[in-house]
Amino acid sequence: MSHQKLYDAMTPAQLKAQGAAPANTIAFQGEPGAYSHIACQKVYPDMVPLACPTFYDAFVAIREGKADYGMIAIDNSLAGRVGDIHHLLPESDLYMIGETFLPVHHQLLGRADATLDQITEAHSHIMALGQCRKVMRDHNITPIVKADTAGSARLLSSEGQPHQAAIASDLAAKVYDLQILQKDIEDSPDNTTRFVIMAREPLPLETLALIDDLITAVVFQVRNVPSALYKALGGFATNNVNMIKLESYQIGARFEATQFYLETEGHPDDTPLKLALEELSFFTNKITRLGTFRADTFRKQAG
Repeated sequence: MSHQKLYDAMTPAQLKAQGAAPANTIAFQGEPGAYSHIACQKVYPDMVPLACPTFYDAFVAIREGKADYGMIAIDNSLAGRVGDIHHLLPESDLYMIGETFLPVHHQLLGRADATLDQITEAHSHIMALGQCRKVMRDHNITPIVKADTAGSARLLSSEGQPHQAAIASDLAAKVYDLQILQKDIEDSPDNTTRFVIMAREPLPLETLALIDDLITAVVFQVRNVPSALYKALGGFATNNVNMIKLESYQIGARFEATQFYLETEGHPDDTPLKLALEELSFFTNKITRLGTFRADTFRKQAG
């Protein structure tokens, strides 16, 4: 198969019809034109994007060799944690090998025959609608919740009416031949989504040892007993290891155990982090290492 246009992405049906994955394929969750699709273009412009209906499907595509990498949205500066990612990560048998940050700019998209003063409805993902309240209020537009942003653009292109609009990316406008009725309609100018890059194999630790500004990600479980978390994390304080991120979520229907997603600075073979992880293992039921990777330069720019 010849290399497709920059803004094109394969779908599972196209992949199945072709019979084999092209070389240099990167999976993402969503439809062509999604913000994850833009992140793929940003980091790997020469790879073929593979659109997957769910995060689970994207993980399976990587694990089964249908994609070399995955571009997975993990959290947003306004909305927080993305979906069920933290439940899927420990069971994925995949590793984080990088991260990237994407500023999110929402566009009000309409059909070719539409004008802004005609629009009475805007269709999009609930998060996107919530991030564009001011424009919809100013133009008296009713928000209509759909499954995702790019999918809303696709449906508008194929089935929509002149009074309907979609809130999606500028890439979605190109993919589905829609016009941008109003640009950058997000309420917050610093709306940013963070993505992690997943692969079947971790980056070699000996290679990472030569790189500064590393992040190590792990998932661990503690029992719901007094001081469990305090004891588990004590080693990070005593060894002067900086924790970048710590999130908790329940596992199981009985609410007897809590799982934590943890990101720290450093290489796992560095003495401070190594000692902190060893101490963590004394007080936890299970630790799953998700990967070590270079911190994106966006962190310093944002700081």
